[in-house]
Amino acid sequence: MLKYEEIAKELEKNISQNELEQGSKLPVLETLMGQYQASKSTVIKAISLLEKKGLVYQVRGSGIFVRKQKRKGYIRFTNQGFSGELRDDKITAKVIELDIRKPTQEAAESLNIDLDEDVYYVKRVRYINGQTLCLEESYYNKSIVTYLNNEIATNSIFDYISEALGHKIGFSDMYLHVNSLTKVEAEYLGLQEGEPKLFVETIFHLNNAQPFDFSRVTYNYQQSQFFFQSTGYSM
Repeated sequence: MLKYEEIAKELEKNISQNELEQGSKLPVLETLMGQYQASKSTVIKAISLLEKKGLVYQVRGSGIFVRKQKRKGYIRFTNQGFSGELRDDKITAKVIELDIRKPTQEAAESLNIDLDEDVYYVKRVRYINGQTLCLEESYYNKSIVTYLNNEIATNSIFDYISEALGHKIGFSDMYLHVNSLTKVEAEYLGLQEGEPKLFVETIFHLNNAQPFDFSRVTYNYQQSQFFFQSTGYSM
């Protein structure tokens, strides 16, 4: 992990633990430079990273402030999964299937790989405080995600990819659909066939723009509340 990423991670931890309260002002750059023994450019890169995550904002001539966060119980759509978004809740998973296989046509196109290449296929149900949150099917490019097992898939796969495998997760492309639950989906989620669902297809990329994960997630509408956070606008 680079120095600016370490600084950003530490500041994010302080914000999440309310050591830096919402609306409070961060120390000036010179203070942060001394605190973290880092150059001005390194601290600025760390702040920029927090800005992109929607955690802070800058007011010219006034300083850097902690941004008001989401309402309790809401999940922010991000490119890092949502385990970290629900720190006050217990997130668990049950693995239904995990194997190495050839990708579907859609998965191959999304991952920019050939149909004869291998992927890890993971199907799991995720829970929030013991209640079903979503049914998730994912295809991981095996040349990037070289190993997965049941223990890893029961926890945060993204934490494993970034921490154990050392990959830097970049951006994601999301496609949202509102539809009705199929019989199979309803059985996994503990709902009734025909009830509403939010269905999200996502292509996750590394920071070099290489796609590594194509996921299809069906959310339990009773447990799922989401919000999107803008980090700026353009004219």
